[in-house]
Amino acid sequence: QVQVVESGGGLVQVGGSLRLSCTASGLTFGAYRMGWFRQAPGKEREGIACISYSGGITYYADSVKGRFTISRDNAANTFYLQMNNLKAEDSAMYYCAAGQYCNDLGVLGAVSHWGQGTQVTVSS
Repeated sequence: QVQVVESGGGLVQVGGSLRLSCTASGLTFGAYRMGWFRQAPGKEREGIACISYSGGITYYADSVKGRFTISRDNAANTFYLQMNNLKAEDSAMYYCAAGQYCNDLGVLGAVSHWGQGTQVTVSS
């Protein structure tokens, strides 16, 4: 069956960095656009970054543009979110997902598979 598994979350200080990874199995990885979402307590889940099939095109939400970088390694069935200059407001549960399209705001659409989430906490 399809499995999508995130890793790399944790506790970091303001201004620090983290790299999240997401590995998918049981699907044709290169046939999916991939994206990252996050959800803070009491807030709706928001899409923050999305990447094309080959990795050549990326999209970001304004809230993370210039600080976060999404990338993928199709040979390893894995994609990443490098998060730099983290802020307290970046604290959230982060989810990776596989879907069919990206919009200009960094949101992955037609999501068919979700990861279980990894917690990122940024302390001030």
